[in-house]
Amino acid sequence: MIRVLLADDQALIRAGFRALLNAEDDIEVVAEAADGSQAVALAVAHLPDVALIDIQMPVLDGIQATRQIAADPRLTAVHVVMLTNYGLDEYVYTALRAGAGGFLVKDTEPEDLLHGVRVAARGDALLSPTITRRLIDEYVSRPPHGDLSQALEILTNREREVVALAARGLSNDEIAAQMVISQATAKTHVSRAMTKLHARDRAQLVVLAYESGLVSPTNRRPAL
Repeated sequence: MIRVLLADDQALIRAGFRALLNAEDDIEVVAEAADGSQAVALAVAHLPDVALIDIQMPVLDGIQATRQIAADPRLTAVHVVMLTNYGLDEYVYTALRAGAGGFLVKDTEPEDLLHGVRVAARGDALLSPTITRRLIDEYVSRPPHGDLSQALEILTNREREVVALAARGLSNDEIAAQMVISQATAKTHVSRAMTKLHARDRAQLVVLAYESGLVSPTNRRPAL
């Protein structure tokens, strides 16, 4: 059972999401928060698998709440998905750096919301092509971060290749097909790279890949 925390200051939106999620046999809404401070407290109390958190909330906004959840060692298994009104929300990059594992637009199709919750519960990044393009644009004018470039030296060539492919938005299945390896092997490479780089999830791997210069933002080809 996937346990979900809903955090949005609009009761009507929470009610709609709750009805949709609770109608599924494998998903249960275990708590609801009307502001970011409540979201953090309820995450500690209920330890949900997925926290759907609105970016703009009173008391503590979604980014600050996400940052606190990501920094709390008790909440390492909580996967945060930000809820936004726009696919190109100005806070996308900041939220990813804070520890968000992905984004969902509030007016998304019901099946896309359900799929997103299940993807997030698995620990996979939930980044649409539009969001990925925004990340790429963010790095076009930035030089590689020297310290991060050196950090990537601890990765094997295979792991570096996997991280580069993940940064291009490929899933484990697609990485496996691209590298002609099994899905299990692709997943293992991704997991090992995350562990070595101390990345909370795949979304942070994407950020690290661009910040380190492993992937060129101008053409998205791996810099191996």
